Amino acid sequence: MKVRKTMAAALAALLGVGLLAGCGSGSSNQPTAKSQDNSAAGGDVIKVGANYELTGGIATFGNSSVNGIKLALEEFNQAGGVNGKKIELVTADNKSDAAEATNAMTKLVTQDKVVAVLGPVASSNVLAAEPVATQNQIPLVTSSATNPKVTVDPATNKTRDWIFRTCFIDPFQGDVAARFSFNDLKAKKAAIYVDQSSDYSKGLAEAFKSGFTKLGGEIVSEEAFVAKDTDFKATLTKIKAKNPDVIYVPAYYEEVGKIIRQARELGLTQPIVGGDGFDSPKLLEIAGKSALTNVFFTNHYTTMDTSPVVQEFVKKYKDKYGQEPDALAALAYDAAKVLFEAIKTAGTPDPVKIKDALAATKDFKGVTGTITLDAQHNPVKSAVIMEYNNGALKFRTRVEP
Repeated sequence: MKVRKTMAAALAALLGVGLLAGCGSGSSNQPTAKSQDNSAAGGDVIKVGANYELTGGIATFGNSSVNGIKLALEEFNQAGGVNGKKIELVTADNKSDAAEATNAMTKLVTQDKVVAVLGPVASSNVLAAEPVATQNQIPLVTSSATNPKVTVDPATNKTRDWIFRTCFIDPFQGDVAARFSFNDLKAKKAAIYVDQSSDYSKGLAEAFKSGFTKLGGEIVSEEAFVAKDTDFKATLTKIKAKNPDVIYVPAYYEEVGKIIRQARELGLTQPIVGGDGFDSPKLLEIAGKSALTNVFFTNHYTTMDTSPVVQEFVKKYKDKYGQEPDALAALAYDAAKVLFEAIKTAGTPDPVKIKDALAATKDFKGVTGTITLDAQHNPVKSAVIMEYNNGALKFRTRVEP
């Protein structure tokens, strides 16, 4: 998924990856993992980090993810761990902020001396943590960062050796939304309302636009907002004047809820379509029941899937946490299982061997689908379309790659 940029993060991005990489480079006082006495390699435990958004704008995503990881960890350790050693989870809150994601990664690697890291949720936050992971040669597995740049450096078009993901990527998700809008909703004219402060949002918008126009559709309106905006009526009025058949809003629940509510107040009754950023119980709370009608979004899985592996996970999660797992919990559960199995396959807490085992992941049967990582460290997986009708969420259809 997922990207949310603060002004500080945007400045860091402008200064370049090199500045971020300095956090873990040999030119600083910070030792790299290769030069450290890695305490995680000895004793009775193997330390794994979790760099997640536990507070801030997308905290529900981060907390769901960590819940999924803890369930996977409990199951893995109960099954014997790695040659009798248990995995210990060390969590760090990146506060839904890219600069803090860099700090959290640095702490996990240099102070806590973890051998691998799970997270973050947001693509911008993963990209902020990536230089530290790469400089220190520590595998990082994101469960939900969907921007293509996460695993492939756009400057060189080369795969980032130390970065992996277990979720589908934005070009696929955006194209699925475009196909659904054109073929199922019979839309011929679309409006796109994008969060211009978010790589996640901009990436999805680009993919949707490309897919929709290739099918013969027309983009009649392109408007923008930024994260933390609260009044969207001026731009929604512009969209209304263009009379689109569908409105694509690739953004997060916090802003999306307000956008949907205000759109309905303005008399915009057209279908509103989005991405996995819609998947939060907070969306209903923010938008309101009556506004959440004719709303659709792409997602990674659904609790309504009747397959045994999904239903077993749902039961275990509900027993442990007293609520149904959202997609972020399921994705993180799968990511943790993939990482733990890679550590087990490596047979050692050596980060290089863990990295190699991750790259060789094949036919892992997860809750969110079967995972085989390709040469770019991305899985090829299906997507589901979810539908809101009068505030009630239901499964609409599944779309294969």
